[in-house]
Amino acid sequence: MQKTIGYAARNNTSPLVPFSFERRDPLPTDVQIEILFCGVCHSDIHQVRNEWGNATFPMVPGHEIVGKVTQVGSQVSKFKIGDHVGVGCLVGSCGVCPDCKDHLEQYCNNAEFTYNSPDKHSGGTNYGGYSRQIVVNQDFVLHVSDKLELAAVAPLLCAGITTYSPLKHWNVGKGDKVGIVGLGGLGHMGIKFAHAFGAYVVLFTTSPGKAEDAKRLGADEVVISKNPEEMGKHLASFDFILNTVAASHNLDAYTALLKRDGTLCLVGVPDQPHPSPAIGNLIFKRRSIVGSLIGGLKETQEMLDFCAKNAITSDIEIIPIQQINEAYERVLKSDVKYRFVIDLASLQETEV
Repeated sequence: MQKTIGYAARNNTSPLVPFSFERRDPLPTDVQIEILFCGVCHSDIHQVRNEWGNATFPMVPGHEIVGKVTQVGSQVSKFKIGDHVGVGCLVGSCGVCPDCKDHLEQYCNNAEFTYNSPDKHSGGTNYGGYSRQIVVNQDFVLHVSDKLELAAVAPLLCAGITTYSPLKHWNVGKGDKVGIVGLGGLGHMGIKFAHAFGAYVVLFTTSPGKAEDAKRLGADEVVISKNPEEMGKHLASFDFILNTVAASHNLDAYTALLKRDGTLCLVGVPDQPHPSPAIGNLIFKRRSIVGSLIGGLKETQEMLDFCAKNAITSDIEIIPIQQINEAYERVLKSDVKYRFVIDLASLQETEV
């Protein structure tokens, strides 16, 4: 075992504080990674505050990891020392179920998550990317292009793939009219990808002040969702709407905007259920409400390669880890454009 340091929540009401813990020594198929940057996801906040009811403490969050390979196991063939790599939300799965065989490891019933998940090797708990280093099986490590700013790649490992995957699965492309609900860490990536796929992109927001920025990101139009007249102009006109909002809200306003056979896809996970939708809105136009998680490893690598080819990264604000508690409060106030990324060079051994 190897000692390392990070920031952890001791319980669901405490701030994150410096924390010393151990990582396993690399197994034959493992890659050891020096973590350079880690994105701050809203789900980190849900988890450390136990808003989903499954928290194990102490907890080191972080599943948007970019770093450099420092050691490889004897059977590693995919990576070499010095490679820039990424680790997202998954660090393991069963490998034999239908989901795994279809490269959809995120839906595996035995998926092993990067943090707040049992470590199948040690019998303990996995600790995430708010730390100096991590050890991961090579099959759950991703290649990161040197063409892109490494810090701005980090949020692609969750916010990026969470929006890329449903847009690809529902075949969004040229000629489609696509809505993105919410302009935050997920929403701004949804706009970028939908635009890159050739769709006509409409942002729905409650904040008129976000219109200019949305168009800079690639939106063709901005609709203020609190304005019934603006919403009414788009009735029954959308092929696909990606709803990124992680708070409970009425979905009927958006299902009414879908064409016949249109799809409303939910990727935000609220801590309270959405109100039940009006069934008539769905039945009489054969509309669908669906959900989507992240992508599997194959699709996540595809996304990273697409981003390298098309110069797509996340809009970020880099912070030292000592500002993480302040960053959490700012996320809750939507006071970030559009993702915090921790520079792990700021984490010093003397803190613990």
